[in-house]
Amino acid sequence: MDRASDVTQYGVVLVTAGSQQEAEAIATSLVKSQLAACVNIVPISSVYTWQGELCQEPEWQLLIKTDLNQFSALAAKIQELHSYEVPEIIALPIVAGSTTYLNWMSTQLQRVN
Repeated sequence: MDRASDVTQYGVVLVTAGSQQEAEAIATSLVKSQLAACVNIVPISSVYTWQGELCQEPEWQLLIKTDLNQFSALAAKIQELHSYEVPEIIALPIVAGSTTYLNWMSTQLQRVN
């Protein structure tokens, strides 16, 4: 087993944003603060119910690659920057990945003790 997977629980955190500008601002902040190794931003269309109303809106999906041991700090930073009253912040574990990519992620992220 490589050193990165010994101490890190890698995951992808899903967050939606209402504009490309907001998505880019969140992504930039997370990468600069080393809470995320990489963030992909993808335009999507979302259908959901909010306050009893059916909504269909364009949104931007952030795919945040991170160490899930940092989830609390990551979620707090997203809440601080996000315009939504209830932003989507959902973590999914990475159960397997290439050693070279996971090692690269490890070098990009803050060390958590």
